[in-house]
Amino acid sequence: MGRASKLRSLEELEGIVSLAKSEGKRVVMANGCFDLLHVGHVRYLTAARRLGDILVVAINSDESTRALKGEGRPIVSAEERAEIVTALGCVNYCFVFEELTLDNSIRRLMPDVHAKGTDYTRENVPERSTVLDVGGRVEIVGDDKSHSTKDLVELILDKFSGSS
Repeated sequence: MGRASKLRSLEELEGIVSLAKSEGKRVVMANGCFDLLHVGHVRYLTAARRLGDILVVAINSDESTRALKGEGRPIVSAEERAEIVTALGCVNYCFVFEELTLDNSIRRLMPDVHAKGTDYTRENVPERSTVLDVGGRVEIVGDDKSHSTKDLVELILDKFSGSS
């Protein structure tokens, strides 16, 4: 499956996910900004994919990333972030969403599992009640959150500040 066929609209994914679930496949959703993709992101998505048969990744739009991460973010546009994420072999489908949380998308796709990174606990995932309402479960996966885009940006600025 090519990258272009992995990037879908939420409307398209409703049909794809519904069909997959009718075939007995387990659908996992993961989400994030994925600004400056790093090894922590890859470990998170790889671990999320192991929880089911199909991994759907929701990427925050530029506007929602800015609202969540602050001025100056995202560094990479949503279109480019989606292209990078869909290049990963563990990702089956991807879409860009505008909201600050994934609640609306979860209600529409009704995933079996909603995977979040280790900066959360099962109890404090923002979409937890929505996931439970649609019959899904929340799982925490990935590395110990020793990697972040913010830290990567700071490292780059430190290394290259003052250089010509």
